[in-house]
Amino acid sequence: MNILYKSTRGDISKVTSSNAILKGLANDGGLYVPTEFPYIDISFKNMINMTYNEIAFYIINKFFSDFDELTLKNCIDNAYNDKFSNNLIAPLKKVDNSYFLELYHGPTLAFKDMALSILPHLLKASCKNLNIQKEIVILTATSGDTGKAALEGFNNVDNTQIIVFYPKKGVSSIQERQMITQDGKNTHVIGIDGNFDDAQRGVKEIFSDKEFNDLLSNKNYMLSSANSINIGRLVPQIVYYVNSYVQLLKNGDVQEKEKINIVVPTGNFGNILASFYAKNMGLPINKLICASNENNVLCDFINTGIYDIRREFKLTSSPSMDILISSNLERLLYEISNKNPYLVNNLMEELKTNGIYEIDEDMKSKLGDFYADFATQEETSSTINEVYRDFNYLMDTHTSVAYCVYQKYRQKTNDSTKTIIASTASPFKFPESVIESIDNNYDILSDFRLIDKLSNISNLEIPNPIKALENKRVIHGSICKKDKMKSMINNILNV
Repeated sequence: MNILYKSTRGDISKVTSSNAILKGLANDGGLYVPTEFPYIDISFKNMINMTYNEIAFYIINKFFSDFDELTLKNCIDNAYNDKFSNNLIAPLKKVDNSYFLELYHGPTLAFKDMALSILPHLLKASCKNLNIQKEIVILTATSGDTGKAALEGFNNVDNTQIIVFYPKKGVSSIQERQMITQDGKNTHVIGIDGNFDDAQRGVKEIFSDKEFNDLLSNKNYMLSSANSINIGRLVPQIVYYVNSYVQLLKNGDVQEKEKINIVVPTGNFGNILASFYAKNMGLPINKLICASNENNVLCDFINTGIYDIRREFKLTSSPSMDILISSNLERLLYEISNKNPYLVNNLMEELKTNGIYEIDEDMKSKLGDFYADFATQEETSSTINEVYRDFNYLMDTHTSVAYCVYQKYRQKTNDSTKTIIASTASPFKFPESVIESIDNNYDILSDFRLIDKLSNISNLEIPNPIKALENKRVIHGSICKKDKMKSMINNILNV
């Protein structure tokens, strides 16, 4: 099957996966979506003896059909190797009656590594497929984890520059330290005086600025994205949901075709969208449980069909979810509107103009795959404490949001379906919030002393990527106003 890609907003042109990966956004500002979903056409039992890389090839090859097999296998093998501290890449950990899918064993200790380890290789291969000679400029907005994972992935990659914008006061101190100490001759990190939505909006506007893109093209540059708006980042995320089901099957925890639930803490909707795509491919999923923090715009949308960003933006202990404009929700709107790009475009215009839209009753009826709830700050903290106390399992704040919402779901539904919880970051990335949840006697310690203390209390070894972080030299110190992002790019690229 030859899968092509088209815009969620009405551009009628269809492009190959190489084009979609390289461009990031469609010409009309829409997101690229597959013209159809490929189907998993072998039994899951036949995958039991396959490695993570082999399952990755099976899934990704179905979506990126213009890549030759050897090239795609090289991309996968260069991504999923000893950079990951666990040889299973994304292991499952059974805790009580739940299964935590640990997605944080990569080089930056967050789930973003799962896709951003392969994206640079996919981009280079796409350039080769299309005979593109321009220097690629990776432009990225981050709420904390994407930035470091993208910087790590694209560090010193030939013929690329990577520019990351992050909210100066909207990430954890460890997340910020990871980014501003990033070496590499092609890496650029800029804090903005605003929140993540401001950074994301600025990046999208730059992608849509034809005059600016023409200027870059004349200077032999081409913009691309490492955010989850890029289909090259979204598709590799499908893999770990399929792989986790195969692990359950291999361990005898489920039978072939037995349905499972998947719980995902999400702000930008990409990670849970990947599980929705997996379900469309044939992964037997009962409920997709969307877990929000106090920025619960997604929770409200799934429960009411109304998406309303006219609310207070809150800084929480789960900063990677401090988002009000969830970019990847647009891809879901496309699917539940019977793939109607004109309807999607109208909804996006309503959001841009009025800060709110409401979907029709037919679209609302198609949200039945999802359940949504949110966790307060207090609930996030108490859940970390309870799971550590009762099961000796340490979670980060984002995973705690997911587990808390799952407990609410079980109380409301009595559903006993086997459930996978996406564990999206190492607890060592958020030491202050985690240690405060289990023992609040250390509030006078610095983050790095808190990391030491967290290791002592939990008997967990400090992950290597964080061990050396304290003494790394700060390289990036630029800060700009949210309306000056384009000027910063001009300065960096000298255009």
